[in-house]
Amino acid sequence: MYSLLILLTILAGIAVGWSIGANDAANSLGTAVGSRVVTLRQALILIVIFGFLGAWLQGGNVVKTIGKGIVPLDGAGDMARACFALATTLAAVAWVVLATYWKMPISTSHSIVGGAAGAGLALHLPVRWEKLGDIFICWLVTPVGAAILGYIILRFLLWFFARFVPRRWNRPLLRLLIIASGCYVAFSWGANDVANATGVINGAGILEVNASVAIGGLAIVLGIVTWGSKVIETIGTQITRLLPIMAFAAQLASAVNVHLYTLAGIPVSTSHSIVGAIFGCGLVRGARLLNLRIIREIAVCWVATPFISGILSYACLRGIQFWIKI
Repeated sequence: MYSLLILLTILAGIAVGWSIGANDAANSLGTAVGSRVVTLRQALILIVIFGFLGAWLQGGNVVKTIGKGIVPLDGAGDMARACFALATTLAAVAWVVLATYWKMPISTSHSIVGGAAGAGLALHLPVRWEKLGDIFICWLVTPVGAAILGYIILRFLLWFFARFVPRRWNRPLLRLLIIASGCYVAFSWGANDVANATGVINGAGILEVNASVAIGGLAIVLGIVTWGSKVIETIGTQITRLLPIMAFAAQLASAVNVHLYTLAGIPVSTSHSIVGAIFGCGLVRGARLLNLRIIREIAVCWVATPFISGILSYACLRGIQFWIKI
């Protein structure tokens, strides 16, 4: 039975990675597609390459936080740890897939953290609420910080291009900058979000950090390739009409924002970051040009995500306990 649980848990982790790739691929180059700088196919290829590089080179930082920073599993038995990882990953993948179907860019970080807390409560394990509190504060700050960065960067770029860049150079220079910043977003996203796929599996002692990162990274790549175009439409075209210079400003602001949290080992939302950055850039042109309806819908999904994942995870673990004595 334990071997079967291990297999199911790893498969569930792969499913989470796939759903992350499907939902969060838009965060990297969705703005570039929306501003018609790159095609959807070109964007997906770049996201695959740089998203995996970020996961492999720097993904281990956040894996450790997700794995044991929220619910300490050292005192739990092997069966309990495996059930914890299975319930957490199943809850996360269920909610992320549903949101992706709705074309809503939600936070896979919120999904997995909420799922971990729900599973911990079901197992009567100590949940580190102070750590969750720190992560929650970062969740609130992430879109606000990205919006401020996006606003400042776009203001500076408009001033800089108007005074120092000849008009004939605008398009080719911006295209290069947008592609470069989009690749940076993909790198920082892969580094931060690979932990959402297999962090709890590592924490449960099923996989080592390197193996977790490799499996999670490959699963994310699979999600990008097979369903990654779904949310790109929302990010790229539905929040506001993006000009090329806005796409570059939004991508740069989002990448810097997420990368700083990644280096600190804090799981934050690349979805929150890019949407916040786009909102900040949109304010430069005027709030009337922002699609406030879609922003409200996204915000509701953001707030609901950790609670829904937590409830699903709690229910899932209770269901597992009905069949297996832990």
